[in-house]
Amino acid sequence: MRAIHVREFGGPEVLTPVEVPDPVPGAGELVVDLAVADVIYLDTLLRAGWGGDYFPRDLPYVPGGGGAGVVSAVGAGVDPSWTGRRVVARSSTGYAERIAAAAGEVVEIPDGLGFREAAAVLHDGVTALMLARDGAIGKGEWVLVTAAAGGAGSLLVQLARDAGARVVAAARGGKKLDLARELGAEVVVDYSAGDWQQRVRAATGGVDLVFDGVGGALGLAAFETAAEGGRFITYGTSGGEFTTIDPDLAERRRVHVHNALEAGPPEQDEVRDMLARALDLAAKGVITPRVGATFPLDRAADAHTSLAERATVGKSLLIVT
Repeated sequence: MRAIHVREFGGPEVLTPVEVPDPVPGAGELVVDLAVADVIYLDTLLRAGWGGDYFPRDLPYVPGGGGAGVVSAVGAGVDPSWTGRRVVARSSTGYAERIAAAAGEVVEIPDGLGFREAAAVLHDGVTALMLARDGAIGKGEWVLVTAAAGGAGSLLVQLARDAGARVVAAARGGKKLDLARELGAEVVVDYSAGDWQQRVRAATGGVDLVFDGVGGALGLAAFETAAEGGRFITYGTSGGEFTTIDPDLAERRRVHVHNALEAGPPEQDEVRDMLARALDLAAKGVITPRVGATFPLDRAADAHTSLAERATVGKSLLIVT
């Protein structure tokens, strides 16, 4: 089968199309013939060699974390009626024509939802729902979403809007800000402007809840927008840097800080439940994943380049078949 290999850590050019043996399902596993592979920003960091302590990878490896397609084979202990079903599957690989996944990591796609939309919520839908739950979004609250035109950020804008919050969207460039407005943001700011956090405070008086999907210096700037007694949830790693907030500063301002990444990965059952909910919400039109860029499997390097250059508006996907 066709797949993409990372033969060495480096830039997008290290993503190499190869032919590899088809996966064989082990006990408790299914093989999924992928139609669409998910692409997330974390993939670009791992390809560059970041995060070995958190996400160890032996070279060469097939990047990605799953996708959407049709079950073509099942292993021992798996109900054979899964064969032929349309599913999304989370796995340790994804940029390939076929992947093997544990049965507990596979969820059937609801009728009426396409492969692209299903793949678009595979990771970002789960992330957005978990963050929205942790943030306890209140009606009438001001909520800042950074990276608001990204896969998870664009879903958070919609979830906050639907919860009755007043949404401030921060992104870079007119196209991304236009998307945020379309999704329901009341205020939009371009954080390529040096005073963007002051503009947020001027418009809101300080936000009640911040979702920091960027990290690094922009995450620190986003923290400045939080009102006294507010909440700050960080999950971004722009350039491989987390947002680290001085605990004494947070205590003085009475801002509750939660690092979703430091909390560690959720349990498989929780992820499965959240994924099923995200698929259901997408099928009902409650949330609409915006797919802004698609690339053939062999052009995975272009997908990574677009993400690294912040050129992708909305979700990025690889079309496999």
